[in-house]
Amino acid sequence: MGSAGAVRTRPGVGLLRGLSGVSAAGMVVLAVVLAGAWVIATRTGSPGPGAATLGWHAGAAVLATALQVYADRTPGARGVVAAIAVIALVGTVFAVQWLL
Repeated sequence: MGSAGAVRTRPGVGLLRGLSGVSAAGMVVLAVVLAGAWVIATRTGSPGPGAATLGWHAGAAVLATALQVYADRTPGARGVVAAIAVIALVGTVFAVQWLL
């Protein structure tokens, strides 16, 4: 038996939102790790991530988190689109900053 106010979703939507949540959290962790690497690099005089890399990752982390909160709180197609946007954003940052 379900609860009285339960929202029913299509199969796979929970998986999509879970994947987008993990992606957003991973982007936040990566931004924090890169900031730590930048601090260490500047103190030791070693090469490290530049300001542009830090900016892209921090901006993507903030935007991915905001989109994920929206996706989690919005039922229906708009929430699904926000979850897909999180995955696309994280994938784009990884492709541009790490693969190219």
